[in-house]
This record gives sequence, C-alpha cells and structure tokens, in this order.
Amino acid sequence: MLDLDFDFLEYSGDDFVDGFLTTFQVSVVALVLALALGTVIAVFRISGAKTLEAFGTAYVEFIRNTPLVIQIFFFYAGLPSLGINLPTFWVGSLGLAIYTSAFIAEVIRAGIQAVPKGQMEAARSSGLSYVQAMWYVILPQAFKLIIPPLGNQFINLVKNSSVLAIIAGGDIMYVGDVVGAEIDITPVYLFVALLYLAMTIPLSLLVNFLERRWARTGA
Repeated sequence: MLDLDFDFLEYSGDDFVDGFLTTFQVSVVALVLALALGTVIAVFRISGAKTLEAFGTAYVEFIRNTPLVIQIFFFYAGLPSLGINLPTFWVGSLGLAIYTSAFIAEVIRAGIQAVPKGQMEAARSSGLSYVQAMWYVILPQAFKLIIPPLGNQFINLVKNSSVLAIIAGGDIMYVGDVVGAEIDITPVYLFVALLYLAMTIPLSLLVNFLERRWARTGA
C-alpha cells in the first residue's frame, strides 16, 4: 500500500514556503518580461521591414527549437565567462522570459493577423503613426482574441520554472529535490505538485473568467 507520510513538513515547511515564494516571484517577473519581449518580436514579424522580419523570425526559430535547459545553462555558466554575473533569481527569470517570449510572439502575431486589415488603414488615415496604431488600435483587439492560448503560455511558464532546480534556484522543485534526497520521494513530489497546482489552477480560472467576460461584453 502506498504510504503518504507528510511528516517532512514539520522540519521543511518553511523551506517550501520560501520555495513557493521564489517560484511565484520568478514566474511573475518572467511573465512580464516575456509578454513585453514577445509583443515586440511579434510586431517585428509583421512590420513589413525585411530586417526586422528576419530578426524576429530568426529569434523565434532559434529560441523555440533549442532546449530551455540549455538556455538556462547559458545564462548560468556562459554569462560569467563574459564577465556578466547575475544572481540565480535573474538567471532563472531571464531564461524563462526569453524562452517563453518566442512562443508568446507567435500567439500575438496570430492575434494581430486576425484583426481586419482595415483597422490599421483607418488608424493610419486618422493621423496615427504605425507604432501608435499598433499600440492603441491593433494590439488591444488582438489581445482580446488570444486570451486562451496566451493563458496557456503563462501556465506553461509557471510549470517550466521547475528548471531552476538544476541551478539551485531555491524554487519549489529545488526544495523538493533536497528534501526528497533524505526520505521517500513520493509524498515529497506529490506535495510539490500540489504547490504548482496552487498557482496554475487560479491562473487557469482567471483566464477562463476573462475569456467569458470579454466574449460577453466585447470589451
């Protein structure tokens, strides 16, 4: 019979609280950075400028087709060799942000292309620059259309934050690895999974709420 003994929380509960907070903070920082960078890359890809389009395409293809672990190790071990030393928190945040931004860029690009072309033409004819038209007219409509896939990328980011464990990032997974090295790992990793669910389920519910509300109001 499976024995689920959670007595380890008596001496490691504070460590898991710290790991939860670290995972949450890294996820929030990475999410904001990924959304900003992904938006820029998406605009590059549909800008009509060959240089920007080429850069955006190369960025997306390179980032999406290389493992996240390799990218994290580059920031962790590669940057110090260039004289750039970052705290582990920022290594994880930047690694996750850059990796996720490539996927977000494709989601946003699809949303922009789904907006009728006449919207851009009308915005430009009213005197707005390309950047202003994109910011005030196109992107608000595009984000309304891409809430579900964008929310999925946010949830994936939270789950992918477990990669910080390989660089001793102090996240939930790292704490689980440390605690599980001394006792039966089954209840430890089950508890780790529950902690991730405590973040991803509310995020999923929020995405569903926004999708229903925007579909109802058209706001």
